[in-house]
Amino acid sequence: MAVCAGIKRSGGRCTVSVPPGQEYCHHHDPARAEQRSRAASKGGKSRSNHELREIKDLLKDLTNRVLKAEGAEPLETGPAAVANQLINTRLRALEQERRNRETEDLEARIEALERANEREKGVRPWRGA
Repeated sequence: MAVCAGIKRSGGRCTVSVPPGQEYCHHHDPARAEQRSRAASKGGKSRSNHELREIKDLLKDLTNRVLKAEGAEPLETGPAAVANQLINTRLRALEQERRNRETEDLEARIEALERANEREKGVRPWRGA
């Protein structure tokens, strides 16, 4: 069997075997770039949405405890402030993960376009650079 012609994020060659007649595995096939992008976007959104709901619940609980709402175990402002800082750090980490996914998606789309452009140049050299 042939090996995928794709390049991994690390810069090394992909080592996945591909059936005869195919050049790329599922992860590197330019024809499947949009499909991969949609799947990654959906996966990231559902996980992020779940984590955001958790954070909102934590903030609601924290607020109720600081304000000593009925039924909530009271919490002093010092520990509450530290908890709030940690929650904000978690939110920044989630946002960075989202940006990283978005960048990786854009990189994959650019690579697919570059490969398609190279193939087109190879097939029709008279079109110019």
